[in-house]
Amino acid sequence: MKAHLRRIRISPKKANLVAGLVRGKKVIDALNILKFTPKKGAKILYKVIHSATSNAENNANQKREELIIKEIIVNKGSVMKRYLPSTRGRALPLRKPTAHISVSLEKK
Repeated sequence: MKAHLRRIRISPKKANLVAGLVRGKKVIDALNILKFTPKKGAKILYKVIHSATSNAENNANQKREELIIKEIIVNKGSVMKRYLPSTRGRALPLRKPTAHISVSLEKK
């Protein structure tokens, strides 16, 4: 009962901040918390947890009410490197970080 999301365009630090809100909670409570959290990471984590819940329901015949979030792991992904033109012919580096998110659920 797992779900993975790789190379998502959000900083791992920002995603981990939102993931801390729902670690160890029931799936239904976690989805309600994320639905009303005004952060970009909340929408992303909502989709991953919903996907893991669907996997548990379809593949392992589990009920949504009995599932809790065992662990949410947010790792650093690759960094996209871009450049921004600046004055006098210079170029300023831009780092666009990505994250890998893994969610695993277990029965209560």
